[in-house]
Amino acid sequence: MRSRYILTILLALLTTPAWALSVEEIVAKANHAAYYQGKDGRASVHMVITDAQGRERTRDFTILRTDTDDKGDTEQKFYVYFSRPADVNKTAFLVWKHTKAEDDRWLYLPALDLVKRIAASDERTSFVGSHFFYEDVSGRTPSEDTHTLVEETDNFYVLKSVPKKKDAVEFAYYKNWIHKTTFIPVKTEFYDSADTAYRTYEALKVDTIDGHATVTQSKMSDKNLGGYTVMEYGKVGYDIGLPEDIFTERYLRAAPRKYLR
Repeated sequence: MRSRYILTILLALLTTPAWALSVEEIVAKANHAAYYQGKDGRASVHMVITDAQGRERTRDFTILRTDTDDKGDTEQKFYVYFSRPADVNKTAFLVWKHTKAEDDRWLYLPALDLVKRIAASDERTSFVGSHFFYEDVSGRTPSEDTHTLVEETDNFYVLKSVPKKKDAVEFAYYKNWIHKTTFIPVKTEFYDSADTAYRTYEALKVDTIDGHATVTQSKMSDKNLGGYTVMEYGKVGYDIGLPEDIFTERYLRAAPRKYLR
């Protein structure tokens, strides 16, 4: 029996690559690939929202992002500025993303000249009428979920993630298909309590920009709402030297146009 046990251990060691990644390492690499490449970044986005009847609406905006180092923890700030159509022109969205606390989010509504604080309970609500949520834009903190590797193929790691605070979200769990080479999450499915996938994110196109694998077209579909939203990213750049002070409430009302071009 002892020799059989030793043989089993040896076979396991021989069939498991020494470089095999832990679930925590896969999650960290995927989060970095999706949201942390370069010290900062900029992208122009064209959004097309298609409803259940096939009717289309568009949004055009610019995303600015910078990373900061707070006592050894890399945190982020996002600034999103809308230019088209007229009803959302000059609307701005600001996020301070924290690693050990709830994110801070603000929305500037120019028609009312009002800066609105977005509560944590609103993070998983529609982002400017699209099928994307506010949280989808800036990312979900990995520590909010418990992650398990449920499948591994030649090209993908498939992870199941269950929220630690179940009452804070509308989904029961989600699955991520993470590309083994780039660590880009190419598909995410959100499931309800009946194990039905009702909401799906897809990376439709990935390009290499400034040495970074970058999603340049993505899609979010929602079976409950009907329809889908597609976002196309252009003028993508990294390490452009964005000053941190533009990621403040002051610039919600006075857009930093020099960095939005």
